[in-house]
Amino acid sequence: MALSDVYWDHQIPLPKLAPVQAKVTVALVALLCFINSYDGEFVFDDSEAIVNNKDLKPATPLNNIWSNDFWGSNLSSNSSHKSYRPLTVLTFRLNYLLAGGLHPVGFHVLNIVLHAVISALMIDVFAILIGGLSYDEKGRRLNHAPKTSLLAALLFAAHPVHTESVAGVVGRADLLCALFFQLSFLTYCKAFNRESDRDDRFSVRWVVVSLSLCAAAMLCKEQGITVLGVNAAFDVLLICNVNVYELSQRLLLRKNPLDILRTGLPTRLALMGLGGLSMLYARWRIMGTGPPAFTEVDNPASFAENIFLRIVNYNYYYSLNAWLLLCPWWLCFDWSMGCVPLIKSATDWRMAWLLLLWCVLIGLISQALCSQDSQRRRTLTLGLVLLVVPFLPACNIFFRVGFVVAERVLYLSSAGYCLLLAYSMGHCCCRWSKYRKPLGVSMLALLCVYVARCALRSHQWRSEQSLFTSALSVCPLNAKVHYNVGKNLADRGNSTAAIAYYREAVRLHPTYVHAMNNLGNIRKERNELIEAEQLLSKAVSIQPDFAAAWMNLGIVQNSLQKFEEAEQSYWNAIRFRNKYPDCYYNLGRLESEGFFLHALRISPNSASCHGNLAVLYHRWGKLELARKHYELSLKLDPEAPGTRDNYNMLRRKLDQLKHPTP
Repeated sequence: MALSDVYWDHQIPLPKLAPVQAKVTVALVALLCFINSYDGEFVFDDSEAIVNNKDLKPATPLNNIWSNDFWGSNLSSNSSHKSYRPLTVLTFRLNYLLAGGLHPVGFHVLNIVLHAVISALMIDVFAILIGGLSYDEKGRRLNHAPKTSLLAALLFAAHPVHTESVAGVVGRADLLCALFFQLSFLTYCKAFNRESDRDDRFSVRWVVVSLSLCAAAMLCKEQGITVLGVNAAFDVLLICNVNVYELSQRLLLRKNPLDILRTGLPTRLALMGLGGLSMLYARWRIMGTGPPAFTEVDNPASFAENIFLRIVNYNYYYSLNAWLLLCPWWLCFDWSMGCVPLIKSATDWRMAWLLLLWCVLIGLISQALCSQDSQRRRTLTLGLVLLVVPFLPACNIFFRVGFVVAERVLYLSSAGYCLLLAYSMGHCCCRWSKYRKPLGVSMLALLCVYVARCALRSHQWRSEQSLFTSALSVCPLNAKVHYNVGKNLADRGNSTAAIAYYREAVRLHPTYVHAMNNLGNIRKERNELIEAEQLLSKAVSIQPDFAAAWMNLGIVQNSLQKFEEAEQSYWNAIRFRNKYPDCYYNLGRLESEGFFLHALRISPNSASCHGNLAVLYHRWGKLELARKHYELSLKLDPEAPGTRDNYNMLRRKLDQLKHPTP
C-alpha cells in the first residue's frame, strides 16, 4: 500500500518544511497572486448569475435553487443551459444575506480564500499521488515526497490560468467543485486500514462518505463526478500496486489475474460505479427536457461539415488548452465567435500543433506504462490521470459543450500539469545534479513570473472595461469581444466610440443580432431612424424570436409614423415574451396616440383631444408637438381646465433648454 521515500524528492532545491508551514506558505502565495481582485466589480457572466439572478434574493423561496439552473432559469425551460449547481448558488445567496445586498467585495474575498484553502490541500493530494499512502505509529499520514508536493502545490497556487475561476465571481462553481473533489479523494484514502497491510481490508463507510462528497462536488459543478476516475486510478495503481502494462499483457495472454480479484478492488469499483451511475441518472432526471441546445456560435467545431473536420478541430482545441497550461500569457474571457478559426484543410499549418500534442502525450504514456522505475511509472500515470480525467466533460466526446476554449475548465486539470512539472524538475535535478542550482533558479523565476502574471490578470478582472479591453489584443477576430467593449462604452455614456466596436462586431460576425440591436438603439437615440430601422429589421429577420429587437423596431417605426408596422412589431415582441411590461407600455402609448389622432381626424376642433394629446407628447419628450397641440387647445377653448398650467410648464422648460443656467 505504501511506498518508500521518493528518491528524486531530496534533489529538488526547496527547503523541507513541516506540514503546517508548507500549507501556510502555499496559501500565502495563493493570496498574493489574487488579493488585488478583492474589491473588483461584478463582471461578464456575473451579471446574469448574480446581479440578475432572483434566486439570491431573500424574497425568493429557498426551494427555488433546487429547481432552477445556475442562472436562475427553470430547468424545464427550453432556454435553460441545464447547468445545475444549487450548492454554488446557495453560497451566493449566503454572500448576499451577510453583506445585506449585492456588494461584490464579500463575493470576491470568499473566492480568494477558497483558492488558498484548495491550494494548501493540494499538498496532501500530491503527497499521496506521488509517495503513496502510509501512516506513522500515531496514525498521522506520512509525506514521502515533501518537496515535490510543495513545489507542485506552489505551481498550482500561482498558475495564471486560474484567474477566471478566482477573480470572476461565477468561478465559485469551479472552486467549490475542486474543494469537494479533494475532500472526496482524501476521504477515499481514509477507507484503507491504517494498521494492516492487507489490501482487501477497507471501510465501506468511508467509501460511501467519499461518494457523498463526490455528489456535493457535482452539485457545485458537473465536473465533480470525475473524482471517481481519479479515485479508481489511485486504487488500482497505489492501493493494489497494479502494473497496468503487465496486467494488459497477462490479459492478452489469457492468464488469470486472480491476485487482483482478491484485493477487494472489484467491490470498491462496483460501489463507485453504482454511485456514479446513480448520480448521472439523477442528473438526467433533474435536467428535465434533455440536454441544452447550443448553436454554431457557441461551438462551431461541433457543426463542422464532416466527422474528420470535427475530430481535427477538437484536437486543435486540446492543443490550445495544453498551450494555456504551458504558457498562460494569452488569456481571454471568451474564446468564441471567430477567436479560433476552424481548420478546414489538412494543409493548415496549425495541424502541426495537433501532431506535437500527441507526440508528447504518447511519449508520456509510454513512459507511464513501460518504465522499469515503478515510482516514475506511478507518478506519471497518476499525473496524466489528474490532467486528463477532469477535462473529459469539456472534450466534446460524450456530449456537445457550449464553448470553444474555457480557461475555467482547466482549474482541476492544471493540478495534473503541476504534478508532472514538479516531477520533471525532480527528475532533471536527479539526472543532472551538477545543474541543480541553475534548475532551481529557473523554477524560482517561473514561479515569480506566474505570480506577476496572476497579479496583472486579476487586476484586469477588476472591471469590465479593463477585462474586455485586454481581450482585444488576444482575440482581435472575436466579435463578442468587440461587442462587449462597445456595450461597456455605451453604458458609460460614450456612444460615439461604442458605434465603431458594434460595427466591427457585425463585420466580423454578420449575423450578430445583439450587436445589431444595440447599434440600432444608438442610431435611434441619435434620431438616425432610417439606419436604425434597417439594423433592427435585419436582426429580427435573422432571429425572429428576438423580442427586444422587435420592441425597439416598433419604437423606431412609431417615430417614423409607421403606426401599423409599429403595432405589429410590438405584438411580435409580446408573442415571443409574454411578460414584457416595457413593450405593453409602448404599445399603450402607440394606441393612445392613434386614438387621439383618429378622434381629431373626425373632430378637428375638439379642444379636449388636442389638450390630452399635448399632455401625451409632453410626457414623451416631444416638446414641439406638445406646444402645438396645447396652443390649438387653448385657441379653441381658452378656459380648458389644466391646459393653461400645463402649457406654462412647457414654456418654462423650453426656455430652460434655450437658455441653460451657466
